[in-house]
Amino acid sequence: MEIELEKTYLLKYIPDGLEKCEHVEIEDIFIPESVEHPVLRIRRKGEKFEMTKKQPVVENDFSEQAEHTIYLSKKEYKYLTQLKGRRFRKIRYYYQCESGTAEIDIYKDDLEGLAVVDFEFDAKQAKEGFKMPDFCLADVTQDTLTAGGSLSGKKFSDIKSRLEEYGYKVPLFI
Repeated sequence: MEIELEKTYLLKYIPDGLEKCEHVEIEDIFIPESVEHPVLRIRRKGEKFEMTKKQPVVENDFSEQAEHTIYLSKKEYKYLTQLKGRRFRKIRYYYQCESGTAEIDIYKDDLEGLAVVDFEFDAKQAKEGFKMPDFCLADVTQDTLTAGGSLSGKKFSDIKSRLEEYGYKVPLFI
């Protein structure tokens, strides 16, 4: 088990040079599909495969989560993808900025129009003292709106009005 310290933001605009950054396509499947916010995820990240369960260490604090990951073979992954689950696809860009490495997720398919930014931290003090970069719009760490399990199976139109409450406008994509 690993403890993940993370903050999540809505993207305000595409930062300069993002298209030149290292990136990877990610496909997520959340199970079981009958749960409003499933915490069990099957993931393909490029050519790597894993199954992860993430849950808050302290109830309702999504900035600190216990993360259990099992790495899978391609054969295991293909078998598990046959399970009924809620899915989405995104491109993750690793953008270097003054604040560290920003993981910028540009959602595809049914969630096209959504873009979020994650920052991971090694220590609580770094997380608590973090200042949001100007390419970020709003801190949504504690809002399950952008949590993977909650997003899975939704369309952009399903979440658009909630995003607009933050002043979100779809950034011009690459």
